Amino acid sequence: MTEDKDTHPSSTHPPLPPTSEDDQFMRLRLLRSRRVGIATYYRLLIEHGTAQNALAALPEVARAAGVERYSICPERVIHAELKAGRAAGARLVARGSRDYPSALGDLNDAPPFLWVIGDTRLMHRPMIAMVGARNASSLGTRMARKLASDLGTAGYVIVSGLARGIDASAHIAALETGTAAVQAGGVDTIYPAENAELAQNLAKSGLRISEQPMGLQPMARHFPARNRIISGVAVATIVVEAAAKSGSLITARDALDQGREVLAVPGHPMDARASGCNMLIRDGATLVRSADDVLEALTPLATRNTPELPLDIPERPPQDRRSLRETADLHSQILSRLGPSPLAEDQLIRDLNTPASAVAPALVELELDGSINRAPGGLLSRAS
Repeated sequence: MTEDKDTHPSSTHPPLPPTSEDDQFMRLRLLRSRRVGIATYYRLLIEHGTAQNALAALPEVARAAGVERYSICPERVIHAELKAGRAAGARLVARGSRDYPSALGDLNDAPPFLWVIGDTRLMHRPMIAMVGARNASSLGTRMARKLASDLGTAGYVIVSGLARGIDASAHIAALETGTAAVQAGGVDTIYPAENAELAQNLAKSGLRISEQPMGLQPMARHFPARNRIISGVAVATIVVEAAAKSGSLITARDALDQGREVLAVPGHPMDARASGCNMLIRDGATLVRSADDVLEALTPLATRNTPELPLDIPERPPQDRRSLRETADLHSQILSRLGPSPLAEDQLIRDLNTPASAVAPALVELELDGSINRAPGGLLSRAS
């Protein structure tokens, strides 16, 4: 199983934040354990009540899934990560705590922990995501700077991904009013290197955020997970320039899945860098000519009352009573319905015509076994 960053827990109630440094240490150790992604993390925490109990049970859970000689994350690894965080001037923020972005905490696949460097007060202000092409045009970067500056003046924090092009232009224009960068690698790892000075400025007067361990060098698979955080912390996502197949459109799709507003700046039909934006507008995204269009689109959102999710631990689900034969049969049914193309977990459960309470533990076992992969949005696929 590849380490997933998505979750589809059996309850919509997130667990309480860590109650002590020891509890936080144990939860981080659980999250960093081999083949434990966010989905498995939440499931184990709910089923076993505490991270310590979940860690104790994890080798047996892995053994039941066919993984022998399983070992949990060594304590020295977590000590080293926490030490690296202190050395970098970073803070570890747990889901449910005061400094955790409330909009992100509402999502099913919210990261259990975020490493942050900079002004955490920005996470309490409304955010607007702005993404676009790395090889942006001169007009595109000018538009990004103008939108970021005007929306910052209107009180919004501009969030983006610290990439070259549109991202960097938006960050620079919003440094004085407030901007946050979500990084694909560790919060102490700057990518691309050309944005090192910008990253330093963000640490001084803005904010850098990452769910990844300290020191992690970003890889291609980390960027889609990063994108869901960019859209997840924001009330809306604006795409300034984007090709028809680009990471910016992945962020826009994440925003739609999260119930956020999606807006796009139109471009010339002959410019490939505008094709993705034009497609979004064709499919219903709000057309953006200036910050006024964005503010007008967001006005109805300000009147909505979003109920807060209660931060309590739900009742522990009933103990699984499947026999070995029934377990093997359910595993076989799941794998026969999954292929390389992602399938929504809800759809899989409907196809199986089996209670979710029975399918959920089987999915955890198959994740630990490395037989299935998860993608952002609760999508499942069979491992190759």
